[in-house]
Amino acid sequence: MSCSSSSSGSEEDDEGIDSYRKGGYHAVRVGDPFNSGRYIAQRKLGWGQFSTVWLAYDTHSSKFVALKIQKSAAQFTQAALHEIEVLSVITNGDPSNSNCVVQLIDQFKHSGPNGQHQCMVLEFLGDSLLRLIRYNRYKGLKLNKVREICKCILTGLDYLHRELGIIHTDLKPENILLVSTIDPAKDPIRSGLKPIIERPECNLNGGSTMSIIEKKLKRRARNAVAKISGRRASMGGALQNSERCLDGIDMRCKVVDFGNACWADKQFAEEIQTRQYRAPEVILRSGYSFSVDMWSFACTAFELATGEMMFAPKDGQGFGEDEDHLALMMELLGKMPRKIAIGGAQSKEFFDRHGDLKRIRRLKFWSLDRLLVDRFKFAETDAKEFAEFLSPLLDFTPEKRPTAQQCLQHPWLNLSSSTGKKMTNEADVENLDAGMSKLHV
Repeated sequence: MSCSSSSSGSEEDDEGIDSYRKGGYHAVRVGDPFNSGRYIAQRKLGWGQFSTVWLAYDTHSSKFVALKIQKSAAQFTQAALHEIEVLSVITNGDPSNSNCVVQLIDQFKHSGPNGQHQCMVLEFLGDSLLRLIRYNRYKGLKLNKVREICKCILTGLDYLHRELGIIHTDLKPENILLVSTIDPAKDPIRSGLKPIIERPECNLNGGSTMSIIEKKLKRRARNAVAKISGRRASMGGALQNSERCLDGIDMRCKVVDFGNACWADKQFAEEIQTRQYRAPEVILRSGYSFSVDMWSFACTAFELATGEMMFAPKDGQGFGEDEDHLALMMELLGKMPRKIAIGGAQSKEFFDRHGDLKRIRRLKFWSLDRLLVDRFKFAETDAKEFAEFLSPLLDFTPEKRPTAQQCLQHPWLNLSSSTGKKMTNEADVENLDAGMSKLHV
């Protein structure tokens, strides 16, 4: 969980107070002061497995920030200290804040009823790319928008890899945040939010209940959600088929969440990356480097452009998720070179000595550009150009994948003629072909 204004988990506040969960979460109330009163809690942005994130007001700089409060258990404190170490290096190396990576503003310890919590203060950012994909109803963004986002991600990765020697190890849409919120009303600056400086008064009995106003607002919010859910149900699939206008949304973004990051020469975990964005060398346990982030980047770019994950492996009869994942890779990218297939510590689990999968024998091959055209209705030219950009990043041989710096020089990122529109039916393709024939004559 990072400094996002939208959590991957659902809000489960109990009357505005963080519920106590296993491992030592800290109960926070609106108006609570932190770090000797410098930071004042405003509202909860979200929560993750190891921390909660609050919008806070920095009384020293008069700015809104994201306050990440780690669980108090020892293992979580250690993880937080590691993340602070990585973020400090990132921030110190980027004084102009121009490398598309989140900045650490401050860090401190906070004592609560459950123990001591390590806290991080990060710059306030907007919604995650996953939220953007969902907001766009999984339709896929137009390619000019995808290009804008890709340039930012690659700028961040180039800085991490080439200048700092850091591997992110968990790049995915949830861990890339827009610089501002999709909805201006949720942005404290654009909405003109007036900061809360003091905690709202408790009831006369000294209990920790919410104020009457807060309770009313919460009731209204619940009623509004119920009404919206009812409307959605009555509309059926109509809502799903309509596309949203993304004009006006700032596509600039930053790479966040460095809890699992490591230095290339100081790795501490063999199993890295979220399943769908995991590189083949990680599954096979054949060692990894910066190129694992490039694989994850390609998967993320594909998801932005199509609205669907590139690989979504599942267990099957007689085979597991890992083997299905490898099979899906080969169906899209071609047969894995034997040297790569049998070169990992886990290779014997999945491959025979010839480099063929043991339990999944019949593969259905489908090239990336044909997938984009046939399944996602891309124009032929757009599909070819996008596939040419992604394919080298998905090379089974990690050393052959281009670096972030090389990707930034790729012609696809600088295309302006491509509209990014998708063909809606075969007639569109035929009309385009006819027009091209006349142009040629």
